[in-house]
Amino acid sequence: MIPSILALAAAVPAVLGCAQHDNYKPLPHFGKRQITTNPGRTETDWAYEASYNWGRINETYRECQVGTQQSPIALSLNQGLSQRHFPSFAGYSNSSGERNVTGNFYNWGYGPAFTLHHEEDVWTTLPSMTFDNETVYLRGWHVHAPADHTVGGDRSKAELHYVHVDEEGHEAAVLAIRLDPGISSSPFFAQLPSMIGFNETMVQEGVTINPALAIDAVNSFQEFWTYKGSLTSPPCHEGIRFFVARNILFTSVDEMQALLGASTYSARAEQEVWQHEINV
Repeated sequence: MIPSILALAAAVPAVLGCAQHDNYKPLPHFGKRQITTNPGRTETDWAYEASYNWGRINETYRECQVGTQQSPIALSLNQGLSQRHFPSFAGYSNSSGERNVTGNFYNWGYGPAFTLHHEEDVWTTLPSMTFDNETVYLRGWHVHAPADHTVGGDRSKAELHYVHVDEEGHEAAVLAIRLDPGISSSPFFAQLPSMIGFNETMVQEGVTINPALAIDAVNSFQEFWTYKGSLTSPPCHEGIRFFVARNILFTSVDEMQALLGASTYSARAEQEVWQHEINV
């Protein structure tokens, strides 16, 4: 039976923008395969369906309205592909060549997500990538559905965001991988646990995965767009380097249906290009 992702749910009591990935600690009272439920997530004062005016509903979201490098933006092959800022993923393997990590698999309120276990305020032990002589560390990943970015006017079914932080834990870079249904199972999604249920909140602790499988599926980001961007939900902080893979990660039909069944609309409206310095 093909693994499915059905109605994972928030492991945090409120949805405060893109997945915070702050539920990094192992949960000692849960076994590896045990699941906990929560009756629901706390609503916020903003919604993806009304993202044009986020800056007017809360003063802390002002950057959403006036920022000069807001994400997402429309991309196109007419812009060319990046010839700079190439990421290196040597840090995704440990000294033994293994690439598995353990963490909490959950739903951030809008779709599947995963946060890596690590010691509090210690980030340098996490899988790392390096670009422009800067090393950043994989804090977790989450899915937006439909995709945040369009390419040539086309919007994929979903988009996977690998969130990387600096040594102090500040968001510094996002690897964005577009997701669409194909004809074969995806090794990345096939490794995730099978979960049942659509609407209740759940978290599964102690799940071990290989995060490099998603990187491998898009040719290790050998072809990509890059720009200076922001979080794609309030408070829309800027200063984040986005890498958007040209290649698409394809899933099986069943995997995509399970992913979409666990997701809620979470695509921010495209932002006008301003000081994004695309591929510069």
